[in-house]
Amino acid sequence: MSLVVQELACRQGHIGLLTLNSPKTLNALTEEMVITAQQSLDRWATDDRICLVIVQGSGERAFCAGGNIRSLYQALKGEGDTTAPERFFTREYRLDYSVHRFPKPVLGLARGIVMGGGLGLLSACRYRVVTPDVMLAMPEISIGLFPDVGASWFLNRLPGRLGLFMGLTGARLNVTDALRVGLADLVIEGTAIDSLLAQLQEERWTGEPAADDNRLFRLLNKTESLDYRGLAASHLEQHERSIARLTAGSELPAVVDQILNAGIDDPWWQSCTQTLKNGCPVTAWLVWHQLKKGQQMSLKDVFRMELAMALECTRRPDLAEGIRALLVDKDNTPQWSFRTVAEVPEAVVSRHFQPVWDDTSDPMQLE
Repeated sequence: MSLVVQELACRQGHIGLLTLNSPKTLNALTEEMVITAQQSLDRWATDDRICLVIVQGSGERAFCAGGNIRSLYQALKGEGDTTAPERFFTREYRLDYSVHRFPKPVLGLARGIVMGGGLGLLSACRYRVVTPDVMLAMPEISIGLFPDVGASWFLNRLPGRLGLFMGLTGARLNVTDALRVGLADLVIEGTAIDSLLAQLQEERWTGEPAADDNRLFRLLNKTESLDYRGLAASHLEQHERSIARLTAGSELPAVVDQILNAGIDDPWWQSCTQTLKNGCPVTAWLVWHQLKKGQQMSLKDVFRMELAMALECTRRPDLAEGIRALLVDKDNTPQWSFRTVAEVPEAVVSRHFQPVWDDTSDPMQLE
């Protein structure tokens, strides 16, 4: 099974455990996995026996590398089941929103790669425990999509304009970066995950969400975490002043030029700028506008906005071309619909921000 669903008996109460179980694809989410996870959460939300939920990935390489967009390639080209992309995004967004709003504590356990939809899923968890090898990124600009599944919400809550920088450059954050900006709460050794699960099963959970949340909070605070001074050096600590200065402009083309021409001689920074340079110009505009609009939005409206954006992306050529270049032919030479950010017409961008759904028309039926 690509998603393993378990109900772990504790000294008192039960834990609902979801394990993304496709290590060969870095636990990338498929429609089947999303459907099974949603059904489990819907059931557990009203099951008095289930006191908390844990989400983890199988294997040591990844928590989740995002949505399995490779599987959507043929449909995006107009072949086979052409309704698959819309179904997948609609269901994925509803799942992440459900995790954000779940009425019981949700703990995310993440090791290795946490990218795109994987970071969306982890960020939706109330508590995020990671291992030292964790790597977080929103690299959608490389495939002609945009940072989605709630990224307009959680990227806007990062310090300064780091969220904008992450969206434009696909910047890869290490464990120290993640702790520094609040994308992770606690770091433990990978070998300590099993003992943490055993500890949780030794607890007496009450079935009262507030009491169980407090109990989980106190237990995690007592968990032996790794000293940050022994972890990898923070990229952000070295570059956050440059990021703040270079992203401070009011015009996107100028901001992009400033980042690309900063002349900072550092491998991590060079990787960021290379991603931006080769990335989809339309995506850069989507990042720019989604973060501005998202500042004034509720979580529900953020998910509605992003679904409209995603569905428009499935109708345009850039997403299929990005998947082709990165994952199918792997030539890494995408031919984007526009060569530069300055060439993208405003009308192309604005089409991504319609329609405006409400409680009666929302295809996700968010509550």
